[in-house]
Amino acid sequence: MRFFYTLMWYLALPLALARLWWRGRKEPGYRRHWGERLGFYGKRTHTLPVIWLHAVSVGETRAAEPLVTALLEAYPGSAILLTHMTPTGRATGRELFASHGARLMQSYLPYDTGFLVRRFLRHFAPRICILMETEVWPNLIATCVDERVPVALVNARLSERSLKRGQRLGALMTDAACGLSMVAAQTQADAERIASLGAPEVAVTGSIKFDVVPPQAALDLGAALRARMGARPVLLCASTRDGEEALILDAWRPEDNALLVLVPRHPQRFDDVAALAAARGLSIARRSQLDPGDAITADVLIGDSMGEMFAYFRACDCAFIGGSLLPLGGQNLIEACAVGTPVLVGPHTFNFALATEQAVDAGAALRCADATAMVAAAARLLQDDAARQRMGAAALAFAGQHRGATARTVELLRKHIC
Repeated sequence: MRFFYTLMWYLALPLALARLWWRGRKEPGYRRHWGERLGFYGKRTHTLPVIWLHAVSVGETRAAEPLVTALLEAYPGSAILLTHMTPTGRATGRELFASHGARLMQSYLPYDTGFLVRRFLRHFAPRICILMETEVWPNLIATCVDERVPVALVNARLSERSLKRGQRLGALMTDAACGLSMVAAQTQADAERIASLGAPEVAVTGSIKFDVVPPQAALDLGAALRARMGARPVLLCASTRDGEEALILDAWRPEDNALLVLVPRHPQRFDDVAALAAARGLSIARRSQLDPGDAITADVLIGDSMGEMFAYFRACDCAFIGGSLLPLGGQNLIEACAVGTPVLVGPHTFNFALATEQAVDAGAALRCADATAMVAAAARLLQDDAARQRMGAAALAFAGQHRGATARTVELLRKHIC
């Protein structure tokens, strides 16, 4: 089956490159570093042994921050190679790890064909391949096995829906799972589902995302943003997905004198979301166009900036976590809890099922049936200082109780880093 998978990749390569060029109309980063996606890296300049970690986009890169820091401390004689698939992930990594200099390298991951991956491996000669969360690529894993590079899947999660999809792929996915050297899963349920595919060494370590510490600079920026918002209550809708913003805007009541902050998950949709708000007669401000010191008096603030999510969580009174109004699986609520922000989620959180249920049970989050219910719950919270304070304190306690996954993961990795 892997033969046909590989053949499809060869046939799809021209389309994949054309798609990069097309996406580059709105995100110029997609038109840069094409050679890396095809396994071309120029002259080898690094001299330190390489620990390779793949974090596909912004969320995985931010989640990887504690692990990268811990690995740099545990292996002072090695460099970290951080690979991505999106320019926003690469930009986030550049921002987060700028202080590490030559010990932190970045590249795009080549497309999942054997000869491109082999070219990548022979150029960087990594001691280990560490994949974050759900990034299982059959040819990458098979080529690593051929080249004697151990492969670890960390902060791993696998929903029931994803398991069923993987089972339909048969040997393609089970062979990939069997090629993993170790798995550090977020929950027991994740571990059991991954083990059922044939992964040989699976342990439960918890979520590394609990170990992410809000940077003081981001908290200071959030406080400054809040000061510009004035005394109005603020609802943040974070990491929203296509289709959700329209539902939220239709349910929103601007006459309540609250500020609605919309931060779409994908930057190519910033303009579309601004247009949705304008079409409903709402006044709009955009984070990227604010002059320093200007008061924010609009009905809706579009969070069209990258790398400022902690600041938005600090600036708001309560936060809805996107991807959960529609059956998309939800997004990470841990960052909001780490700042002490009350959280609202929709009905669809299967990508973060346990963390969400634990947050709800802890009193840190409220689950809402739909957009109308979410906006109504937000309105009640925005008018109830005591309830917000209780939820905020519960969120901080919830985030603190689940830390430690990074140290457990590094300990498991030690016997596989050659």
